[in-house]
Amino acid sequence: MTILLSLSTVTFAQRKTEDKKEMESQLHVPTTVRTALTKKYPEASKVTWEKEKGNYEANWGGRDGEANSVQFTPSGEFIEIVQNISAKSLPAGVLSYMKEHYKGAKLGDTGKVTDANGITFYEVEIKGRDVIFDESGNFVKEEK
Repeated sequence: MTILLSLSTVTFAQRKTEDKKEMESQLHVPTTVRTALTKKYPEASKVTWEKEKGNYEANWGGRDGEANSVQFTPSGEFIEIVQNISAKSLPAGVLSYMKEHYKGAKLGDTGKVTDANGITFYEVEIKGRDVIFDESGNFVKEEK
């Protein structure tokens, strides 16, 4: 019984991975967007694509293939890049705010975001929300 359950779990996981690859292969990413990614981030390899809010998101790097996540408009204009960072790399103000306002809650993904204007900020996923901080670590807003 245990072997059968293990085999079903492996089969399910493989199918889920195949479904994701199939979905990504069906996503048509305009040449202008692919070219914009290559020009801005020539080191990007093994890129996977998603569509988010009408824009295109390219993911690459790291163990999970999502250490970098960059968004472009359909015309190829850069919107922002989110680079996954460890919680230890966040500004001190971010960590103290999170400890005070989300006592005991486990932090999700943490990222350093740089937008098209070169403005840097930080985001922390927690309890299904993104908590946004400025470059100095001051609380800005919370998003769902």
